[in-house]
Amino acid sequence: MNKPIGEITLNTLFDRYPLLPELPQYNGKWSYDIGVVLQGVKLAYQQTNDRQYLDYIKATMALYIQADGSIRNYEYEHFNLDSINNGKSALFLFEQTGDQKYKLACDQLYQQLQNMPRTTDGGFWHKQIYPQQMWLDGLYMAEPFYAEYILKFRPRSEMADVVQQFTLAYQHTLDEKTGLLYHAWNEDRQQPWADPKTGHSPHFWGRAIGWYLMGLVDTYEIIRAEFPKEAQQLQAIFLKTMVPLRSYRSGIYRAWYQVVDAGERHGNYLEASASAMIVYAMEKAARLSILTPDWQVFIKDSYQGLLDNFVFYTKEGWLNLVRNCQVAGLGGADQRDGSFVYYISEPIITNDFKGYGAFLLAALEADPLVSRI
Repeated sequence: MNKPIGEITLNTLFDRYPLLPELPQYNGKWSYDIGVVLQGVKLAYQQTNDRQYLDYIKATMALYIQADGSIRNYEYEHFNLDSINNGKSALFLFEQTGDQKYKLACDQLYQQLQNMPRTTDGGFWHKQIYPQQMWLDGLYMAEPFYAEYILKFRPRSEMADVVQQFTLAYQHTLDEKTGLLYHAWNEDRQQPWADPKTGHSPHFWGRAIGWYLMGLVDTYEIIRAEFPKEAQQLQAIFLKTMVPLRSYRSGIYRAWYQVVDAGERHGNYLEASASAMIVYAMEKAARLSILTPDWQVFIKDSYQGLLDNFVFYTKEGWLNLVRNCQVAGLGGADQRDGSFVYYISEPIITNDFKGYGAFLLAALEADPLVSRI
């Protein structure tokens, strides 16, 4: 393969999945993982100014955002942080086109954030159906959009709430012994999965930490020029999260496990989406000088670990990303208990788009399609 890995990943996407919302697993759903892929396509456009990438984002979002700014299959009343993620693409399209329908769509998502239920100290619940709970996943879903919307349209004072969300999530999920972050925290300790003393969920899930790190570095990039003090706070949290996580990478395979601290415990496995998210976050953090140059060897080794462990090619030359956890959560109708057995029991699939999008981002950071000036 002589082409850059990012270009192969993009060509695979366009050949196999020309419109993600039309795939059977989505059937038009306003699904957050589509937004992860579109962030990768956006990065490709920023690197090349090639219209095919912008057109792909526009064609995808056209299936959702109507002429009056309403969003097909978006359910405001669910107060679900996952629903915010695709708003990043709507903000980008408003910036590129000036079409007011994208701004109107973003206004609805911002309004959802203003009316989200919160913990007593101000943290967003992950969803209305998950009362008194902060999940690490939600920081990626909401905060980069929230920060960019404030930057473009709102008073500067509102940025404090963005930083507060990251701060509260860190404080409430931190394990003092390891420095790792638990998947979630339940304020009232009423969930069966919550530790009665701390409110923590039982385990450190790789992808949850990956979501959090991506949310931090993406938000840092958005605010660093105009909000240096707040950006510095995010940088400090990133380092406090990343430094302990570094020691949990497999030394042999140079990737992270589904249950981060369980290593080669029977049933645990190297997981693609978490590894890709962590690698992308480190690469971007290095580019933005959050991480110092002495991290470069570790970052390059970790990227190579992605390629060695998770990337396979089809006879058509398409790229497959294997060993992605399809989904993992806590509580809900399925009464997911957050146990080790739970996390290793969820389906493991190829080309899950949460992992695929994160891998695309990591590949483009590692080897930009056009070198940054």
